[in-house]
Amino acid sequence: MSALEVESSLSFSHIALVASTAELFSKTVEFYLGLGLSTVRQITHDKPLRDVAHSARVVSEAWLHLFADRPENCITLRIIHAISDGAEIEAAKNSVRIGLATQNTKTIKDILTSGGHAFTVHADPKTGTDRIATLDPLGNDLFFTLQANTFSLPPSPEVKPLRISEPGTPIEFSLGAKAIQKNIGILTSGGDAQGMNPCVRAVVRMAIARNCRPFFIYEGYQGLVDGGAKIKEAGWTDVSGFLALGGTMIGTARCKAFRELEGRRTGVLNLIKNGIDALVVIGGDGSLTGADRLRAEWPEHVRALEKAGLITKENAEKYRTLMIVGMVGSIDNDLASTDMTIGACSSLERICESVDAILSTALSHQRAFVVEVMGRHCGWLALNAAISTGADYLFIPEAPPSKDDWEASMCKTLKASRDAGKRTSLVIVAEGAIDRHLNPIKAEYIKDILSTRLGYDTRVTILGHVQRGGAPAHFDRFLGTMQGAEAIEAILRAKPDTPSLVIGMLENKITTQPLKEAIELTGQVAQAIESKDFARAISLRSAAFSKQLKSYKEIANFNPDSKMKLPEHLRLRIAILHAGAPAGGMNTATRSAVRLCLNRGHTPLGVHNGFPGLMRGEITEFDWLSVDGWTIAGGSKLGTNRDQPTPQLGAVAYQLQKHGIQALMVIGGFEAYTAVLELARNRSQYPAFNIPMALIPATVSNNVPGTEFSLGSDTATNVIVQATDMIKQSASSNRRRVFIIEVQGGNCGYLAVVAGLSGGSTTVYTPEEGVDLSRLQRDISHLRSRYIKELGRSEGRITLCNEKASQIYSTDMIAKIYEAESGGFFGARTSVLGHLQQGGTPSPLDRCRANTMAVDSINWLQGKCWEAMDVPNEDSIRLPSDKLKRKYFPPVYSPLSDSAAMIGVIGSEVRFTPVEELVMRTDFKRRVPRAIWWSAARQLIDILCGVGVDIEHGGCTTVYKSCAIDLTADDLMRLYGRTRRLSKLGGSPTAV
Repeated sequence: MSALEVESSLSFSHIALVASTAELFSKTVEFYLGLGLSTVRQITHDKPLRDVAHSARVVSEAWLHLFADRPENCITLRIIHAISDGAEIEAAKNSVRIGLATQNTKTIKDILTSGGHAFTVHADPKTGTDRIATLDPLGNDLFFTLQANTFSLPPSPEVKPLRISEPGTPIEFSLGAKAIQKNIGILTSGGDAQGMNPCVRAVVRMAIARNCRPFFIYEGYQGLVDGGAKIKEAGWTDVSGFLALGGTMIGTARCKAFRELEGRRTGVLNLIKNGIDALVVIGGDGSLTGADRLRAEWPEHVRALEKAGLITKENAEKYRTLMIVGMVGSIDNDLASTDMTIGACSSLERICESVDAILSTALSHQRAFVVEVMGRHCGWLALNAAISTGADYLFIPEAPPSKDDWEASMCKTLKASRDAGKRTSLVIVAEGAIDRHLNPIKAEYIKDILSTRLGYDTRVTILGHVQRGGAPAHFDRFLGTMQGAEAIEAILRAKPDTPSLVIGMLENKITTQPLKEAIELTGQVAQAIESKDFARAISLRSAAFSKQLKSYKEIANFNPDSKMKLPEHLRLRIAILHAGAPAGGMNTATRSAVRLCLNRGHTPLGVHNGFPGLMRGEITEFDWLSVDGWTIAGGSKLGTNRDQPTPQLGAVAYQLQKHGIQALMVIGGFEAYTAVLELARNRSQYPAFNIPMALIPATVSNNVPGTEFSLGSDTATNVIVQATDMIKQSASSNRRRVFIIEVQGGNCGYLAVVAGLSGGSTTVYTPEEGVDLSRLQRDISHLRSRYIKELGRSEGRITLCNEKASQIYSTDMIAKIYEAESGGFFGARTSVLGHLQQGGTPSPLDRCRANTMAVDSINWLQGKCWEAMDVPNEDSIRLPSDKLKRKYFPPVYSPLSDSAAMIGVIGSEVRFTPVEELVMRTDFKRRVPRAIWWSAARQLIDILCGVGVDIEHGGCTTVYKSCAIDLTADDLMRLYGRTRRLSKLGGSPTAV
């Protein structure tokens, strides 16, 4: 198939080109044959023939044809050598201008260069891509472009090249002609993990955008040792569709040869043969350890290869160093110096999906289930699965049972829950679970204990490799993409003495860390467990790990005689209310709060139907079983609405007093925020409002200040990403179709941006950026250029549009503009996801965040209440006539502004910020925070979809600002030593 196609779609017979001499005739024929046209007929007449279209006589003629993918895009040239009455005719004064469409500008440049034909390269004013201009031997203007319609191109005299006869003609090149910065090998090794493919995609495309050459190394280190076809240069389209695929598309395998010195030396030779001077490794701690070892041995290997004559002295000098950057692909989340590894979130989703399904059959038969999950030295999966599914008991390697007779303790705990009315029992055990003497605790043994001692009908389910399978969840796509882009930036910043690096995530920020020290910290976990220093093992995990473990133990089971029960005078009446739109995690937070209150002796009260329900007194007391099953329930079990308390503040105060409510927990979004703010501001008029109030942010829009994540935002993003996967599949089946998908978010573009990056959106439209005609023209031009290049093999594409991205350009209008300006290369459709984003089962991340926020909120409310119970001795104090002494107010009386606060997730920490302080950080008109943290993701969407990128040759006009924080070995030691804090991680996060 030819690289060229005729640009015009008009029907015609042929184009005639006249040469005045036999030499020009031959050169012209040779020129067009070199461009890929084929000879259909060529003849020299015995006698010059009179031509009906010309006054001259034809001596020779050649018919050349360009065969294109579609008949209407073919072209025929008739090149003739003509004379006038036996004498050669003068060259034509008016040249012909011919435009040809090409899918491969590099080939055209190579052809012209090898033939000695001068040409110039210019940016197409519409698409921003290259337009090549040259002259054929007859002096006719010839230009090559991506666009297949000459009538859409404005007159462009700038594409006219200098005449061939002029000496010293400069040849201009596009971005792709810049020197290649790095040749980067990419391999995946060890156990596969969901999110590896999105990471590979980001590395490949970011490398091309940064003018580097990426190379796939298939089958991990085995491919590195084998070389040959196992190492192949990767192109832009080679990673199309990778976002939605689980596992690793470039393969992984165990490699005994790489463990030996000679095997690693062979790998070095293969890298040098392919010109690779940097390596990106995605895998577990063993894979990264192997990479760092290769880096340490590299100079020795290069010297040995030069001595053996396998590489030249020049190559030995050129490849004297190898830069290595690792990323942790591990479903266990077991790297000590990162809060989350690629694949962990998706694996947790697989576990929760399976356990949620198991619970329905367990409930039917009143069975007990023991579920074994992965985690040889790390209990992160088991702990978070236990929290997310409401498991009754848990075994993990970092925190073994404290008693030797743990079997009796387990049976007592499970029996208490059954006696309280629970129909099922669920035990989750990590595969590496042990007792305090390091003896393994196995699922089958637990089953035998439950069957023999309690008589429960017990089943064992070992999830196994189902935890590694399936499409990656949104967060793993997002994390893999962000880390993959930063891996390329780290390679380009590196100097010869820069140590091998690993890309991680701490405090919700992407980090670069010295690989050796990060692996050593991870190894210390296993060493601490082996030496029975379990406290040290837990301290090496993320900051949230120990807090999650403590809260789980406190709320997992019903303990009527719990030691946590507080003295009567310290027990509180705490009301829980939902406000605003429903969001995933509301019910989970309520369940955790209720069960913690009950185990401590507090009285939890449920307020039904939001603030209107509070005004009407729709308040009931919770018991243990009333929230059973709420962990996995979506929406709002209490009922919620957007109504504010303002119209009936008196009724609200009355009900608070009537029911003796001493603390209020409000779970909701922006409406909940403004409601709590309104109550706090009216405390001087209504004494009943002088109680501690905690606000848990829960909104799919993630548009409240004081937190980086709101409950429901992760669930909504997963819904959007899953929908875009299915819609993109439909679009791809139709080949040339673009879907404009409208998502929620109000005036906050968080959902569009984060889901756009995870779902592979071509672009996104958000309220923060707005939409105008110039932006639409740019996006349409980009789409046209891609579909022109992909003729016959086009893929479907999606664009995410926030519901309030523009007051003028609605989703429907954008689709119509796309369709009208597509030039016939693609069609446009719309899809509005609507309230799907607010429903469904909460994601595991939202469930875990809900648990953490609820437990911390109860602890905070409890502390504030106890502080407010202190009654000073005011007998000798004379107050103004308009003020009452403290003893005349209720037991809990807290008028201070800091007693009405929002709990927020900032990095990996949980913070309480007074709602009054948040006012300065809020744009109330637009109902959004004034600062955003996810801007780095917006930059990447355009780059990874090719906007401003020279896909064929490399280079990019779109600027990307790295968001990673560089950590040193000393930083890690401080962070995991006594300090446990690092100033570098302070401030507002910029990624993930």
